Amino acid sequence: MSGKDTATDKLISDAMANPSPAKSMGDPGITPLSPSHNQSDTDQVQSQPSFVVVVAIDFGTTSSGYAYAFTKEPECIHTMRRWEGGDPGVSNQKTPTTILLTPDRKFHSFGYAARDFYHDLDPSESKQWLYLEKFKMKLHTTANLSIDTDLHAANGKRVKALDIFAYALAFFKEQALKELSDQTGGEFDNNDVRWVITVPAIWKMPAKQFMREAAYKSGLVSRDNPEQLIIALEPEAASIYCRKLRLHQMMDLGTQTTQNGFSPTDNVGSGMSQAAKEHVRRNRQSRTFLVENVIGELWSELEEGDRYVVVDCGGGTVDLTVHQIRLPEGHLKELYKASGGPYGSIGIDYEFEKLLCKIFGQDFIDQFKIKRPAAWVDLMIAFESRKRAAAPDRTNPLNINLPFSFIDYYKKFRGHSVEHALRKSNVDFVKWSSQGMLRMSPDAMNSLFKPTIQHIIQHLTELFDKPEVSDIKFLFLVGGFAESALLQQAVQNMLQGRSRIIIPHDVGLTILKGAVLFGLDPSVIKVRRSPLTYGVGVLNRFVEGKHPPEKLLVKDGTRWCTDVFDTFIAADQSVALGEMVKRSYTPAKPSQQVIVIHVYCSEKESVAFISEPGVKKCGTLRLDVSGTESTAPRREIQTLMQFGDTEIRAMAVDVSTGRTVKASIDFLSH
Repeated sequence: MSGKDTATDKLISDAMANPSPAKSMGDPGITPLSPSHNQSDTDQVQSQPSFVVVVAIDFGTTSSGYAYAFTKEPECIHTMRRWEGGDPGVSNQKTPTTILLTPDRKFHSFGYAARDFYHDLDPSESKQWLYLEKFKMKLHTTANLSIDTDLHAANGKRVKALDIFAYALAFFKEQALKELSDQTGGEFDNNDVRWVITVPAIWKMPAKQFMREAAYKSGLVSRDNPEQLIIALEPEAASIYCRKLRLHQMMDLGTQTTQNGFSPTDNVGSGMSQAAKEHVRRNRQSRTFLVENVIGELWSELEEGDRYVVVDCGGGTVDLTVHQIRLPEGHLKELYKASGGPYGSIGIDYEFEKLLCKIFGQDFIDQFKIKRPAAWVDLMIAFESRKRAAAPDRTNPLNINLPFSFIDYYKKFRGHSVEHALRKSNVDFVKWSSQGMLRMSPDAMNSLFKPTIQHIIQHLTELFDKPEVSDIKFLFLVGGFAESALLQQAVQNMLQGRSRIIIPHDVGLTILKGAVLFGLDPSVIKVRRSPLTYGVGVLNRFVEGKHPPEKLLVKDGTRWCTDVFDTFIAADQSVALGEMVKRSYTPAKPSQQVIVIHVYCSEKESVAFISEPGVKKCGTLRLDVSGTESTAPRREIQTLMQFGDTEIRAMAVDVSTGRTVKASIDFLSH
């Protein structure tokens, strides 16, 4: 916290409830009227607006897509139409998360279309166009994310992240509405759609709010109707879908027998019986999935209180969620706060890039990416299809096509050939093949996977050591990276048969389908765990011996202790859906229009003072009390905060008049 009293802080502290000398700390102090932690047990049932259809957008790091279901037929989930384009060896139910803007920064295309168009541009032209890929990770890795955060296009130019995310969402809105209009035979009204956007569970509040802001900007939903958009957490969505699985819709890695046409050593798809293959083929063509409206067959083995883990391995992040089943309704309860990290499959791409730098020199690779951005994209596409062919027992080498312009530009840059560089580089497991390809031994490819898989296994090992995470019946491996036989084998070796490992068939679409189910019934997850400790700074009566003397403040003869952390909710605390945390605040002056309260957070479970290490200012609670002036001598604004949902919400009421006060909680403007 800055010791400087900035102009804005000054303004805020003057408008603040009961200002105190804590101002010099750059933060106003507040005296809570009711520091007690009361939780209302009344589940405030909000009347659900009636939507005709739920459309879920899985906005992934590497690939994206949408799916939908009509509320009248909730057991039919339709996945999006086939995309134009597509890569060999990659099932294109989703499209790459790539976006292309014209030289004057207007939206041009998204997905395969963006990639193919960019690829066909003349090199001199392509430098002017703005091409972006894998940009979602920026929301996870940016420490002080704001509305103004920038992204870098392939040509090195900067663009506003909010614009890019809004363009992408607008694209999906247009595609989905077009498809719905074609299905229903008329112009489909956006107001009839409930939108769901998926995000990693380990994302902090600013990143979730950023997604919502992008949705407002794209016209997906309007600010006046925030309920029309739900933010869904990826592993939760997967968990909801996995409850519906039939036995022929998954493979069980744990049993050493062939189940439903799979043998455990086979990669998904290679060892399927004809019947199972036919089933998947029919499904792929129809794009409509029927889910059980009751609980799936696997689930019928679960008893009240059984626990399972969902490991969502995507392109950018790996997310782990621990759920417990509550019967008879099959509601879910989170047992341990979401954990994970940036260990998605793009880590393997970075390792490949590091390998290229080792062979050809970092200076060359950096130059090549800027000077021939389209060729660099080509090279990474070639790598992607070989990456998917990596397997633990593979013996023949993997060939990666080097674009001609790579070979050509390298010769110009260094004055010798690519072949010479490979001979000289002492990277012995990568050779040059006469057809103009890099030839990698299976060991070389597997070593690119190692760091990423080690991160995941280490994380899983730590998670399974937690007391809350004992007796896990199933481990569901979902997300695009879950298709990797190397990852599957590593998870099997780590678990040593402690839990059954289940992989749904179209593992890349699990989250998408689950997100549709979540949109149809958001109350299915009844209890969550708070990922962080949240609270505000207040003044309490000073107690000798309990409070540190440097926190003493005497005001009008009363001794106060400053910087006290008033905890709203603690990290890893269980919160039920609809559970409220209540606090009351009083405007300092009758004429005051706005109360602004700083919200602090910490990863530690117990926090005494806002000045402790690890406590950061993470948001502001704004109460707009204008227009609620009353004759009451002391106005009391009662604030209700909800932490049990996928986003944090606030509501407020003026106690003396009973009128609603506009309350908002903002995590982005810092």
